[in-house]
This record gives sequence, structure tokens and C-alpha cells, in this order.
Amino acid sequence: LGYLMKKTNGDVWQTDMWQAGMGLVDFTNPGAVEWYQTKLKTLLDMGVDCFKTDFGERIPVKDIAYFDGSDPVKMHNYYTYLYNRAVFDLLERERGTGEAVVFARSATVGGQQFPAHWGGDCSAAYSSMAETIRSGLSLACAGFGFWSHDISGFENTAPADIYKRWCQFGLLSSHSRLHGSSSYRVPWLFDEEACRVLRKFVKLKCALMPYLYLQAVKAHEEGIPMMRPMFVEFPGDRACETLDKQYMLGDSLLAAPVFKESGEVEYYLPEGTWVNLLTGKTVTGGRWQKETHDYFSLPLMVRPGSVIAVGSNREKPDYNYAEGVKFLLYLPEDGMEAASAVTDLSGKTVMTACARREGNRIFLSVNGGNGDYTYEVLGKELLSVACG
Repeated sequence: LGYLMKKTNGDVWQTDMWQAGMGLVDFTNPGAVEWYQTKLKTLLDMGVDCFKTDFGERIPVKDIAYFDGSDPVKMHNYYTYLYNRAVFDLLERERGTGEAVVFARSATVGGQQFPAHWGGDCSAAYSSMAETIRSGLSLACAGFGFWSHDISGFENTAPADIYKRWCQFGLLSSHSRLHGSSSYRVPWLFDEEACRVLRKFVKLKCALMPYLYLQAVKAHEEGIPMMRPMFVEFPGDRACETLDKQYMLGDSLLAAPVFKESGEVEYYLPEGTWVNLLTGKTVTGGRWQKETHDYFSLPLMVRPGSVIAVGSNREKPDYNYAEGVKFLLYLPEDGMEAASAVTDLSGKTVMTACARREGNRIFLSVNGGNGDYTYEVLGKELLSVACG
């Protein structure tokens, strides 16, 4: 039917690189798009929820004739847009507006409309883990709200040390998966401690879902990525301009993954007194920090002047976030104010919390919900809290 990409002589372009005789769908042909979507709809009718749109970037640029006459060189990037749009449009049509998601590997300008994305085939090494952060922050600068990576690297098999460190980083990403080419990435194939490390950070992510989901809603509504370079949150701090091995996870959390077997990590904190969410240790910012962490901790720093909603369920990511929520209050300086919200699974705000510090008292106001909440003051100081 002429639905596959053709060469200028009229033959179908083919390759044996991944599958003998493989061709590529010509997504500039409306008939080809419709045909391709019918194949995916068959799977949706069987109960499939969404699709991983792998590849899309290895597109030939010489001696190619597209159905609509597009320039083959320009199509090298644009092909990914058409590819992901075809799948996303089908999912929206079949599952409803707001219910479509792809897990995309390749993208170009405009591709952020079809979330979510991951970084492709990284290697099982600390250097590749660092490259993953750099590439993800670069993607965030291009307006992509959600990015992730193959935990412990796709190519080769990581030693247990790298696996555990990458689990920390991977669970502190907008979305997370264990994936690799030459081995299963289940933790018990590495060692018993890897099971405990993965369990800890899976449970941490589930508990942080009220906060993370709020940041996801902001990414959707305001275009601010969930994982963002430091200079996005601190544009006046020149030291943040070149930081490429740490990031802000939403408005209030700074994550600095560990890249050494020794557990040593160096990271930069902007001005203010920060507190580690995992250890409770307070750290003075405006300078570089050097610390050593075991596999169960890393610099996960709470920004001064924050209210963070933590959920009551540590077993799954989708639950009633308002039920039994705990508000973590971090107002280390007199006069500080902070606010947060809790959404439902549709992204609608169902609860708000506002806090301000006056002397050694914190005034907390919570609206919405059914009163089923608690609070905790972070930091060394013992402050009284007045709720209203």
C-alpha cells in the first residue's frame, strides 16, 4: 500500500540492523498513520494501557522520498514528532483526554506534548550515570517536563555498588524503571543489601507521591519540568549556572546522587540553612559541601521555606493523597512563609496548607480534606505549632 518509507528510486527502504528486512512507517502519509494506529488499537482492545515508543532516531537521510515530499535531512528529527504524535493521538482517542501517555525514547521540538521520555541506552558505569543527569537536565531546558533513565544502565551489567547508587537516583526521578539488555535488573541478583536499598527508595517515592504529583501537575499547567537544573530555581546564584551533577526535584527538594564507590559526594547548596530529608542533618548553604553517604542515604535536601506533603501509603504510587497526609514544615528563619497543596489523581487541588513562622512559633492553616492530617517540624529547633 506504499505505507513504508521509500528510496528515491521507488523501492522500499530496508535494513537488517535490528530485524532482517525491516522497513519504517512513513508517518507523512495519512493513510500509513491510520493503518499503523489500527494495529495498536488491536492491542488497546486487549487491555493494553499505553505504549513504549522505542527508537525513532535512526532515520536515513540520503536517497529517501517521503510521501509528502519532506526534506529527508529535516525529517531526521521531525520523524520522532510524527511517530509519537500518531501513538499519542490514538491513546487520547481511545482512552480519553488526559489519559494518554507514551514512554518515548526520541523527540524534537514539540515532543514534550507527548510525555513521558527516557534517555535511551546508557551504560552501567558512573560516567554514564553522570552523562544521564546532564542529558536529562539539557532536555528539561528544552521544556520536557518528565524524563527518566534505565536504572543501573542499559548496556552491560553494573556491579552491586553502581546498582545501589543508581537505584537512589532512579527513584528520585519523575518516573522510574529497572531495565537492561544483558541481564535482569532485579535487586536479588546483585546482593541482599541491594534489595533493602531498592525497597527503601521505592517506599520513599511512594510516600513522596503527594509532593511529586503536585510537581507533575505544575509541569503540565505551567511548563516547569519536574526535574530541573539548579539555575532554574536560583537564577541569581552564579555558582548554579554550571552545576551538572545535581538537580532540583520540584520546588523544594535538591538531589545530589553519589558517583563514587567510597560514598563521597560533593555538591553545592545555595544560600540558607537546608536540612537533609533522610538524615535530619542541617547544612549551611552558600558554599560547596563534601560528605560521605552509605547506600541508604544521599544529599536529599529540603529547601528553606518549604511545606512538603508526604502520603500515608508506602506500597503504591496511586492512592488518596489527602488521607492521612503529613505536612513537613521547614521554616528555619523568623518571618518565613511557605505553602503547599495536595491534589487528587485527576490533578485537582483538594487540600492546601500554609505556614508562617513568628519567633519560635509556626502558624499552620490547612484547608480542605477532612481534617485527617498531621505535621512535623524539620530542623534542630523545637518550635511550637499553632493550627488553624
